[in-house]
Amino acid sequence: MVGQIVCSKKGRDKGYFLVIVEDGQNYVLVCDGKERPLERPKKKNVKHLSFLSTVLEADCFNNNKQLRKSLAIFKSKERN
Repeated sequence: MVGQIVCSKKGRDKGYFLVIVEDGQNYVLVCDGKERPLERPKKKNVKHLSFLSTVLEADCFNNNKQLRKSLAIFKSKERN
Protein backbone atom coordinates (compact mmCIF):
# COMPACT_ATOMS: atom_id res chain seq x y z
CA MET A 1 0.00 0.00 0.00
CA VAL A 2 2.94 2.37 0.61
CA GLY A 3 3.71 4.31 -2.55
CA GLN A 4 0.19 4.05 -3.96
CA ILE A 5 -1.31 7.18 -5.46
CA VAL A 6 -4.68 8.18 -4.07
CA CYS A 7 -7.15 10.99 -4.67
CA SER A 8 -8.81 12.67 -1.71
CA LYS A 9 -12.63 12.55 -1.75
CA LYS A 10 -13.30 14.58 1.43
CA GLY A 11 -11.76 17.46 3.35
CA ARG A 12 -9.77 20.53 2.40
CA ASP A 13 -7.60 18.52 0.06
CA LYS A 14 -10.56 17.18 -1.93
CA GLY A 15 -9.49 16.38 -5.49
CA TYR A 16 -5.75 16.41 -4.72
CA PHE A 17 -3.49 13.53 -5.66
CA LEU A 18 -1.45 12.23 -2.74
CA VAL A 19 0.95 9.35 -2.06
CA ILE A 20 0.62 6.94 0.85
CA VAL A 21 3.80 6.99 2.95
CA GLU A 22 2.60 4.86 5.88
CA ASP A 23 -0.45 2.74 6.52
CA GLY A 24 -2.34 2.02 9.73
CA GLN A 25 -5.47 0.14 10.66
CA ASN A 26 -8.27 2.48 9.47
CA TYR A 27 -6.10 5.35 8.33
CA VAL A 28 -3.07 6.14 6.20
CA LEU A 29 -0.48 8.91 6.23
CA VAL A 30 -0.34 10.80 2.93
CA CYS A 31 1.92 13.47 1.42
CA ASP A 32 2.02 15.54 -1.74
CA GLY A 33 5.43 17.22 -1.34
CA LYS A 34 4.03 20.76 -1.25
CA GLU A 35 1.10 21.36 1.10
CA ARG A 36 1.91 18.17 2.94
CA PRO A 37 5.67 17.54 2.86
CA LEU A 38 7.22 14.25 3.92
CA GLU A 39 8.21 15.82 7.25
CA ARG A 40 4.56 16.26 8.31
CA PRO A 41 2.22 13.81 6.58
CA LYS A 42 -1.55 14.07 6.87
CA LYS A 43 -3.54 11.36 8.59
CA LYS A 44 -6.51 10.38 6.39
CA ASN A 45 -9.31 7.90 6.87
CA VAL A 46 -9.24 5.28 4.10
CA LYS A 47 -12.97 5.87 3.52
CA HIS A 48 -12.13 9.38 2.32
CA LEU A 49 -9.68 8.25 -0.36
CA SER A 50 -10.07 6.95 -3.88
CA PHE A 51 -7.33 4.41 -4.60
CA LEU A 52 -5.72 4.45 -8.03
CA SER A 53 -3.87 1.58 -9.63
CA THR A 54 -0.56 3.46 -9.91
CA VAL A 55 2.11 2.67 -7.32
CA LEU A 56 5.34 4.68 -7.10
CA GLU A 57 8.66 3.01 -6.41
CA ALA A 58 10.40 3.94 -3.14
CA ASP A 59 13.05 6.06 -4.90
CA CYS A 60 10.32 8.28 -6.44
CA PHE A 61 9.45 9.81 -3.10
CA ASN A 62 12.73 10.06 -1.19
CA ASN A 63 12.37 13.82 -0.89
CA ASN A 64 9.68 16.42 -1.52
CA LYS A 65 11.06 17.55 -4.88
CA GLN A 66 11.00 14.03 -6.32
CA LEU A 67 7.50 13.48 -4.91
CA ARG A 68 6.16 16.67 -6.51
CA LYS A 69 7.79 15.71 -9.82
CA SER A 70 6.29 12.21 -9.74
CA LEU A 71 2.81 13.53 -8.96
CA ALA A 72 3.07 16.25 -11.63
CA ILE A 73 3.79 13.65 -14.29
CA PHE A 74 0.85 11.59 -13.06
CA LYS A 75 -1.50 14.58 -12.95
CA SER A 76 -0.63 15.59 -16.51
CA LYS A 77 -1.39 12.03 -17.70
CA GLU A 78 -4.76 12.07 -15.94
CA ARG A 79 -5.79 15.37 -17.57
CA ASN A 80 -5.19 14.06 -21.10
